[in-house]
Amino acid sequence: MKKLFYNTNIESLNYKGGNRKLDHTYYNACCFLGHRKIEASQELKDRLYKAIEMLITDKKVTSFLFGSKSQFDTLCHAIVTKLKEKYTYLERIYVRAEFPYIDEHYKEYLSKSYEDTYYPDKILKAGRAVYIERNYEKINKSNFCIIYYNKKYMPPKRKQSKNQVAFYQPNSGTKLAYDYAIKKGLEMINVFI
Repeated sequence: MKKLFYNTNIESLNYKGGNRKLDHTYYNACCFLGHRKIEASQELKDRLYKAIEMLITDKKVTSFLFGSKSQFDTLCHAIVTKLKEKYTYLERIYVRAEFPYIDEHYKEYLSKSYEDTYYPDKILKAGRAVYIERNYEKINKSNFCIIYYNKKYMPPKRKQSKNQVAFYQPNSGTKLAYDYAIKKGLEMINVFI
């Protein structure tokens, strides 16, 4: 896949362009994917702000899909919320991996931070892979992705079960999402510093 760079002042962003057709319900969407723990430096915040604003102004992105469970999602949500003050038409969509059915109280709570939320039906029986499947859903509903992906990162080793003595090296969920996004032809910006 050839590397492309948008004509911006963010020369060091890693951009991968793809030919992706819109096949989702959101007009022009961007999802966020990244490691659970990040170092939220001012440099990273500035890069994210510029990348998100560039997608809004140059690529006409109007919808942003968020997950949960990661510091990167939290940081991206804060930046999109700040940009929403300037671009009031932006939609923040929370793609839930938990709570397939939510009551009115929780909907009201979420409506303070998101314009929409949904739980994808296909992840209902995903089991331990629920977050991976949720990330795939976000990718499938987007044509842009801002990702925080350190290619050298490896999650801690785990036991396959409580009774096992041996440990195994699990795959990084962010790596799985990154590989899937490339396979799907998503246009990506890696903001990892």
